[in-house]
Amino acid sequence: MIKLKAWTDKHLQGDPVIWAVVLCLSLISILVVYSATGSLAYKQMGGNTEYYLIRHTIMVGLAMLVMWVAHKIDYRYYSKITRYALFVSVPLLLYAWQAGSTVNEASRWIELPFIGLQFQPSDLAKMALIAGLASMLAKRQQNIANIKESLIPMLAWCGAICGLIAMTNISTAILLFLTCMLLLFIGRVPPKYLAMLVVVGAFVGVLAMSFGQRGGTAISRVTDFISQEEVPYQAQQSYIAIATGGVIGKGPGKSDQRNFLPYPYSDFVYAIIIEEYGMIGGVFVLFLYLVLLYRGMRVMANSDRAFGGLLSAGLSFAIVIQALVNIGVVVGLGPVTGQTLPLISMGGTSLLFTGLALGIILSVSRGEQESFSPITGDIRNTAKA
Repeated sequence: MIKLKAWTDKHLQGDPVIWAVVLCLSLISILVVYSATGSLAYKQMGGNTEYYLIRHTIMVGLAMLVMWVAHKIDYRYYSKITRYALFVSVPLLLYAWQAGSTVNEASRWIELPFIGLQFQPSDLAKMALIAGLASMLAKRQQNIANIKESLIPMLAWCGAICGLIAMTNISTAILLFLTCMLLLFIGRVPPKYLAMLVVVGAFVGVLAMSFGQRGGTAISRVTDFISQEEVPYQAQQSYIAIATGGVIGKGPGKSDQRNFLPYPYSDFVYAIIIEEYGMIGGVFVLFLYLVLLYRGMRVMANSDRAFGGLLSAGLSFAIVIQALVNIGVVVGLGPVTGQTLPLISMGGTSLLFTGLALGIILSVSRGEQESFSPITGDIRNTAKA
């Protein structure tokens, strides 16, 4: 036991609660995705029901590895590469919009040459924008009310990145915009300037609705949700899964709606969780995300540097807001959006970017316990016994 504690203290640094939450969500992900994809794998892979299980487990393992590597890096280095990531994101988003791989009537994906994997540039752009805003806010805290030097660069980047994402994925752009609003509010940006950001967001949203690929779909989904004249097929099957799950659920691997529910392993995986593990399982997963948000805010409060605190807050907001929106859609509190459940839904590169975000949060939390020497580069442990 003593050796295990010494090993974890050396290799798994940062907030231990975040490590525990990520481990729990990862294990739940593997169990639920295996159940949700069993029938699909049997039909598509010639009876090999473990195909997606093995594939997803490998991706979860890679995400954990990315998180571990990221948490070992001093988070201040991310401030240095943020600007490059933002500039790279713009042409990638433009390319995805005009020439990307089309999935569900939207070209959000870019295929990586030689390895055959696809990734959404929006994942990179989200992290780059959040880190970029955190860096700009930290550097301009003493001059935060200056319109030319402080406000305009932040508004420009928010409008450009959110606007380009909205051309193919409106729901992701809206969630990122809300995250930016929260980050700017925490960063002490005056309310009148936040109102200006809302105006910019509204203008960009109108352009995306007019010239983007998903404007009509977004409007129809919101209209259907408000009118309630016809419940979408996905929502119908989700409600059935929730209703039949009851309090304790049907048991692991006993879902019936996985055979009828579209994307039971991604967009509607939370419905499968409730069907198999009941309301108890659903509340437990929600509790884990709220704990993750709380610990992320605690990291922000305890950070010695503005950049670290803002970075932790922004990334925590991005992960948990997406989770809450996914859960809200599944239980009927919002229109269908296509947002996945972070760390649980089956995914590829999106899992890796989520692992990177969590690793950065852990790197900031590691700063609570360690002091970096700017001269020697040595790390001095300053944690209280």
